[in-house]
Amino acid sequence: MTGRQATLDDISDKELDRLAEMGFDYIWLLSVWSTGDAAQKISRENKEWLAEFQATLSDLTEDDIYGSGFAIRGYTVHEKIGGNEALKRLRERLRMRNLKLILDFVPNHMAPDHTWVEEHPEYFISGTEADLSNSPENYTCIKNSKGDLICAYGRDPYFAGWPDTLQIDYCNPAAAEAMMNELLQISDLCDGVRCDMAMLVLPDVFEHTWGKKAQSFWPVITKRISEKVPGFTFVAEVYWDLEWTLQQQGFDFAYDKRLYDRLRKDHTKEIREHFFAGLDYQDKLARFLENHDEPRAASTFTDEQHKCAAVITFFSPGLRFFHQGQFEGRKKRISPHLVRGPKEPVNENLKLFYSKLLAALKKKIFREGNWNLLSSIPAWEGNNSWESFIVFGWKGADGEMALVVINYSPHSAQCYVHLQFPELAGKQWQFKDLLSEASYDRSGDDLVSRGLYLDMPEWSYHVFEIVNL
Repeated sequence: MTGRQATLDDISDKELDRLAEMGFDYIWLLSVWSTGDAAQKISRENKEWLAEFQATLSDLTEDDIYGSGFAIRGYTVHEKIGGNEALKRLRERLRMRNLKLILDFVPNHMAPDHTWVEEHPEYFISGTEADLSNSPENYTCIKNSKGDLICAYGRDPYFAGWPDTLQIDYCNPAAAEAMMNELLQISDLCDGVRCDMAMLVLPDVFEHTWGKKAQSFWPVITKRISEKVPGFTFVAEVYWDLEWTLQQQGFDFAYDKRLYDRLRKDHTKEIREHFFAGLDYQDKLARFLENHDEPRAASTFTDEQHKCAAVITFFSPGLRFFHQGQFEGRKKRISPHLVRGPKEPVNENLKLFYSKLLAALKKKIFREGNWNLLSSIPAWEGNNSWESFIVFGWKGADGEMALVVINYSPHSAQCYVHLQFPELAGKQWQFKDLLSEASYDRSGDDLVSRGLYLDMPEWSYHVFEIVNL
């Protein structure tokens, strides 16, 4: 406790050492940019949002509501957390620990008191009196020195607008260029960006939303920044099966929301089929169990299902994406409009599980090895429980082997798995679980000829390191 509002300088070296030791490559800081009074006022008066805030914080006060971190007034670090200089100092401390910094970029909209409202109102989508009258959920009246402006709220095509934002007009080349310049400046402050709702500025999506087609944005700016800052990382928040599209337009990673949805629905067959996709696609997916927009994993799954879902998610290829509070089993989602979260008890069961999972993920085989989806077959005729299994094989460059097996169902299940490791023949092997004390010795000849027999209880998993005896 500092007795004052904390800044980025108050993130201790001890905390950064802890994050580095846990095996992370990137630290994503959510909502560092400057926000303004206009968006804050809307956040404090919106009845629907207030109900959500009060459900999160039983002792909610007005000071807890600073406005959304996505209603940005300017891409400079908020002065209350230390400004750009504090961020630069933090970034250097991260670099000393081989940690890279990810920040947000919000391409679709700006705060209603952004300087462009006065200086460049043409950068925003304008409306008419009829628009304001017929669609008050999507349009607002904004004042500048030249009079009243009717502007569109930022939105996606399937929901009402976000009333604390104004929509950037990507049909205006000057507006698109101005947003590119913002992103070019951001690239001086960090090692990558997580791009909020990145698909909204795709020309086809923009046309579907606004009835006019925008110019292409992402292929241009990702190329420009990659040339300026080699190795800069682009992460797309993206939905509607547009992940591949954005990967092809320069994004290094795209959210894998579909896997998350299938895990929530317990559709094991669909989960397995999800991994049929080529590795040129899967290697560029960001896998997650929760983020600031989704319910907490600990409130979505039982503890045992949560663990199984985590093993599937984080032992698959791609970027492993964790959220603050996930390891402790926090249950209350914290809105980006709030600057404080509730005090919650730590789920020691999940905390221990994640400590073991992260320790296993630090192994070279899971960072640099080759991944395969393996097939399970019935253990005997008429036993369909084999369908409950998800099985991955990993192989390292130096011949290391690992097997990840999950029974993702509420009942016991049995199957055989063909391991696709021919080098097992003629030797004895130990299957040592990295997440528990379990260990099994098996004959390589039997494994190659018949496969590995599995008999596992409901919602169970193993991450086996396969070692020659």
